[in-house]
Amino acid sequence: MPNHYLRVHKLPQAVDEKELSGTTVIVIDLLRATSTICQALASGAREVVPFLDVDDALAAAKGTDRASIVLGGERRGGKIPGFDVGNSPAEYTSQVVGGKRVFITTTNGTRAMHHARLASRVVLGSFLNLSAVAASIKSEPAIDILCAGTDGSETDEDILAAGSIVHALCYVDGAPSNQEISESAAMAGAAWSLLNTKANMASRPVRDELAVVLRDTAGGRNLIGIGLDQDIVDCAQIDRYDVVPELDLQAWRITAR
Repeated sequence: MPNHYLRVHKLPQAVDEKELSGTTVIVIDLLRATSTICQALASGAREVVPFLDVDDALAAAKGTDRASIVLGGERRGGKIPGFDVGNSPAEYTSQVVGGKRVFITTTNGTRAMHHARLASRVVLGSFLNLSAVAASIKSEPAIDILCAGTDGSETDEDILAAGSIVHALCYVDGAPSNQEISESAAMAGAAWSLLNTKANMASRPVRDELAVVLRDTAGGRNLIGIGLDQDIVDCAQIDRYDVVPELDLQAWRITAR
């Protein structure tokens, strides 16, 4: 393995967790966990604690001052019974999460975070914080972008988001970087470049083209099917926040850098 490399893994099961040991991992669950966590921190949440299971999140909340906790997450895309909010970014306003701790569990995103627990550093990526994430890791020698997928299947929305980060990292300050990239990283970067080309040809903002494309992804279709179309638009807002959610692997909590 070269000293400087950039890899994209289309699913957690595509890479053994031991291979991520000592690397910098960017976890992406675009629709919607990593976008929602970015929104929560941008709205002033003190921290976000990810849980694998609903029961674990509920048990942890019972052992605290419940007024200081916001329980959030989803199963089958919908809000979990007994939870305060679901997994839509728009729910995580400053009025709801400001100054509070957020306990969150999702079907795919929090499991991808757990898969990266042996890494030296874990950050969460989305379109909302694309440039901030790229800037925060551009000097890291070994980078793995880990896509969460949906129920064990690859999702184009995660791969597109990964490609946007690949593109940002491969041209640091306008010049090509010295990182070697994997074949899957090159393909993800090409997919992002193609979307930008289509946007330019149609003379419309990239975020508008992105919102259209995301509707036809697996995650986008799932959201449309449960009446959460607006989440697609909200998750397609590029560089809305200068926030880098970073997972403290010892304390197991996500805070803003």
